Amino acid sequence: MQVYSEGTHLIVPWFERPIIYDVRARPHLVESTSGSRELQMVKIGLRVLTRPVPGQLPTIYLTLGENYNERILPSIIHETLKAVVARYNTSQLILREREFTAAIEAKQVAVQDAERTKFIVEKAEQDKKSAIIRAQGEAKSAQLIGQAIANNPAFITLRKVEAAREIANTISNSASKVFLDSDDRCCTFPS
Repeated sequence: MQVYSEGTHLIVPWFERPIIYDVRARPHLVESTSGSRELQMVKIGLRVLTRPVPGQLPTIYLTLGENYNERILPSIIHETLKAVVARYNTSQLILREREFTAAIEAKQVAVQDAERTKFIVEKAEQDKKSAIIRAQGEAKSAQLIGQAIANNPAFITLRKVEAAREIANTISNSASKVFLDSDDRCCTFPS
């Protein structure tokens, strides 16, 4: 099995079928009733953001199937929530609600900032690679032009003709009128 990113991919009909997973972070709302340290029942609502790791999708599919969220998440979330709530008194849970919310929001902001920074670094690396490739291409082009000039001096005349055609094409497509003196040509060619 192979993981493909979004886009167009070729498959062989009747032999291959795509299994599409959403790899964006998705919220799951969970309501749970669990006991505090004082053994009082507390009803808590929890919002969990989950997303699969794209590289692990074949393993997830083979072991858990397509609906892995419904099979795994409820039990893990309820067990973890009960274990965490059991550590606190009811009064602590009420007082620390704002702290928990602020801590969770701060963590999400930090994760988003880290992802944004990672994207900026990757973009800078790609820009650096493209600049290197562009410079190598220009150097190779200059080398080939130098060889062409050394091998055949008429190459410069050919370039002048190409430039004159380009200028004439630009002037002819222009909306404004251009008058040129017949004695003053853009390029002088040897007779």
